[in-house]
Amino acid sequence: MAADPIRLEVFKHLFAAVAEEMGVVLRKASYSPNIKERRDFSCALFDPAGNMIAQAAHIPVHLGAMPMSVQAAIKKFQTRQTANNFGSQEMHPKTDQLGLFPGDVIVLNDPFLGGTHLPDITMVSPVFTPDPLSPIPSSSREEGIGDRVLIGFVASRAHHADVGGMTPGSMPVAREIFQEGLIIPPVKLFEQGKLNQAVFDLILSNVRTPQERAGDLWAQIAANQRGETRLQELAARYGLSEISAYMGELLSYTERMTRRLLASLPSGAFSFTDYLDDDGMGSGPAVITVTVAFSGDEATVDFTGSAPQQTGSVNAVYAITLSAVYYVFRCLIGLDIPNNSGCLVPIRVIAPEGTIVNAHKPAAVAGGNVETSQRIVDVLLGALAQACPERVPAASQGTMNNLTIGGRNERRDAPFAYYETVGGGMGALPEAGGPSAIHSHMTNTLNTPVEALEYAYPLRILRYAVRRGSGGKGLHHGGDGIRRDIQALVPCQATLLTERRRFQPYGLASGQPGQCGENALIREGIETTLPGKGTVDLQAGDILSIRTPGGGGWGKV
Repeated sequence: MAADPIRLEVFKHLFAAVAEEMGVVLRKASYSPNIKERRDFSCALFDPAGNMIAQAAHIPVHLGAMPMSVQAAIKKFQTRQTANNFGSQEMHPKTDQLGLFPGDVIVLNDPFLGGTHLPDITMVSPVFTPDPLSPIPSSSREEGIGDRVLIGFVASRAHHADVGGMTPGSMPVAREIFQEGLIIPPVKLFEQGKLNQAVFDLILSNVRTPQERAGDLWAQIAANQRGETRLQELAARYGLSEISAYMGELLSYTERMTRRLLASLPSGAFSFTDYLDDDGMGSGPAVITVTVAFSGDEATVDFTGSAPQQTGSVNAVYAITLSAVYYVFRCLIGLDIPNNSGCLVPIRVIAPEGTIVNAHKPAAVAGGNVETSQRIVDVLLGALAQACPERVPAASQGTMNNLTIGGRNERRDAPFAYYETVGGGMGALPEAGGPSAIHSHMTNTLNTPVEALEYAYPLRILRYAVRRGSGGKGLHHGGDGIRRDIQALVPCQATLLTERRRFQPYGLASGQPGQCGENALIREGIETTLPGKGTVDLQAGDILSIRTPGGGGWGKV
């Protein structure tokens, strides 16, 4: 089938709309402020081989990782390999040729199987449609069995505010992944539409806030069901062969646009190095280095020389590194192209095993998803600034400023677990200053509104303001960070996983770096500086003050 460019654009938006509507359902049905208010989730659509066809405008750190989770689910349950040729009947096996059936929902969070960190729980649902070649009339087919073929998959990933582990919020400064929470391998939460109650109970028995977790899990289930319905409607309206053809065409289109970008960049190799402050266990700084080499319409991204995996929880799994590479090159393309797996086809990523950018199990990884991913972006942009300086901003704050607080909510006589990432300054661009007080790069979440936070938790916000002057100076100034002061109203435990407390976000073209961030505990009017990573017991009345980094400046004043 020859691709019609107008229909290609139509299908791009049709597929993206499926993922967007899934996100709306997930947000509206969720229980926790982290998902409902901060929108810490992603939804996406995949072809039968597990290639991502469309992702809604959700979380960049999930871009490259979600396909690996979907492929892990396929590998676990699929009983035969399908040919990777779009539009053929082999691409759409029947239910009796698979270990998957209509109504199945697979749940997993294992970072070493395409996950990011344990709080990010992924649900994957296969989507089937009646076989157009079957001699059995569709009206007489048994629901969910027999002559049905696979269209693709829908998946949702959401950050759950607690999945067990050694500290409330499941973002501890840990030594191994087993301390970080419940590990879920690919397992069927639903089998042919029937809830596997034992799996559901097992998950809820290992978390501090089971009622909230149950609500968020059901919200993900609802989102997947909506995606399944919408994809089936598309197949019924346009036909399986056309749906399949344009899935393949969209992947090819994104690949062509990526190759066009790569061909426009100067040939050669460009290197950059930056550092993580520490691993929270007394080791550091940890180097992350990259060499980006362009040759024709292909690129090699090589992280050789990066630090070995660390004792603390700053290790990134390969899926995180892949996501960061995807994000940076997707931003460089600058066109309204689909968010799909085609972007990575002409890009080779080398991440040596056993390093901080491709850690082995049982490495602790909670901070790799949120902190190391940001530094990977920083080094990639630093290298690309040498190849195309007119297109690359200075370093943004380079951290998500992770904060978890948990304890017992005496007002509700129930445990609570609060998770937040705090925005900061974005790096200045060659043509403009950087925005202030914003999430940047690998996170795309909102803040938790003060009203929602104080309603849900025994916490009070005493100060929430722009940290004036924290952005780097230059021809264009970097954006300023944030100061957020949170008072505990009950005894509780807080954990911080933050970066850029030692190494400043760099400026470009002689622009000045942004200011480092600071963490402080204020008790009875006395302020004590806290490390970038660690756990502290809070007394009622204590104030935790998070002061986030500014972005780097661009150009000489």
